[in-house]
Amino acid sequence: MPSSSARPPELDPAAPAAPEPDEPTRVPLAIEDWLTVLIMAALALITFANVLVRYFTNSSFAWTEEFSVFLMIVLALVAGSAAVARDRHIRIEYFSDSGSMARRRGLACFGALIVALLFGVMAVLSVRVVWDDYRFGETSPGIGVPQWWYSIWMPIISLAISLRAFGLFLRRLRSAVADGEAQP
Repeated sequence: MPSSSARPPELDPAAPAAPEPDEPTRVPLAIEDWLTVLIMAALALITFANVLVRYFTNSSFAWTEEFSVFLMIVLALVAGSAAVARDRHIRIEYFSDSGSMARRRGLACFGALIVALLFGVMAVLSVRVVWDDYRFGETSPGIGVPQWWYSIWMPIISLAISLRAFGLFLRRLRSAVADGEAQP
């Protein structure tokens, strides 16, 4: 009897599934992918440089922790944008994958619209935070740079996530209408 390793990958239940191709979007998904790569590379370089400096000098760069935290927050938001655009965000599959096709489509459209609304509100409210940081001259606690240098990215990325979610809503709505017309 041949071992499971002799089976072709498509017949082996333990083999990883091939990734599904992304749906076409007007704004390329490569933007979020490359931003993720660049942010991860910057985090790795900053951390590695700080480890080397700490090892050889028994002190560390003061700015690395503050900047690393900022980059991790931006990374989470950019990755969230990619997840929303690809419709791979967290959901309770018991509810989203059960019921009729019309119910599933309705929930998908509703979920995308709610995500767009949430991040739209976050974008508007975070603009006020940025304005307050700028107006009052807030500085960061670690290295004393203007706080708005960090907070300016929240409304920008929140708006991007909101637009990605609205694009997902429109794609789901179009596919529901197209499938509805195809059925007699």
